[in-house]
Amino acid sequence: MTIRIVLADDERMVRTALRAILTAEPDLEVVGEAATGAEAVSVVRELTPDVVLMDVRMPEIDGIRATEQILATLPDPPRVVVVTTFENDAYVYEALRAGASGFLLKRADADALVQAVRLVAHSDSLLFPAAVRALATEYGRAKAAPPAWVARLTGRESEVLRLMAAGLTNAEIADRIGVGPATVKTHVAAVLAKTATRDRTQAVIAAYEAGFMKDTAS
Repeated sequence: MTIRIVLADDERMVRTALRAILTAEPDLEVVGEAATGAEAVSVVRELTPDVVLMDVRMPEIDGIRATEQILATLPDPPRVVVVTTFENDAYVYEALRAGASGFLLKRADADALVQAVRLVAHSDSLLFPAAVRALATEYGRAKAAPPAWVARLTGRESEVLRLMAAGLTNAEIADRIGVGPATVKTHVAAVLAKTATRDRTQAVIAAYEAGFMKDTAS
């Protein structure tokens, strides 16, 4: 299956470099580009790609607001990966809270870029779990009391959520807890439903902000 990608960055040279790397792969296709946040929203609505590489700081509206608009207005929205200069950045965390499925540093090498796109497109693991944990620890908005969904998780679902936060794939989780991959998919779907999140990244962010991960070893 070909993964269709839109590039959103206000620097033409960055978009050109990203396009060259991605289109060299047989399963990746860049179908559109945008130079502003507003243009990104328009292009994505028109082309309905699988993945958007979104610069976090752009003219008109930034990558955070653009991500929110894309996810709120499309019935089957793409996965958004925020592309940023700085890893430990409040903007990056806000983009994840807004619905981005992960982030990528602009200095990342070609292999890391390609792997990140494939990973979020298939949504079977968490992109850079240690970095997400660090961001949640520094910028997370801790709740005064655990939300109701924490008590609704079964023991197995709690275990699966912790393993999701550690970055394990469904196959790895299945091997760890001794069940089949289809059973893990069922547990993951239940976790997403109970946390009212659309993908693994948002579920893990919700877990950190709920204090659910506080007893997990770092």
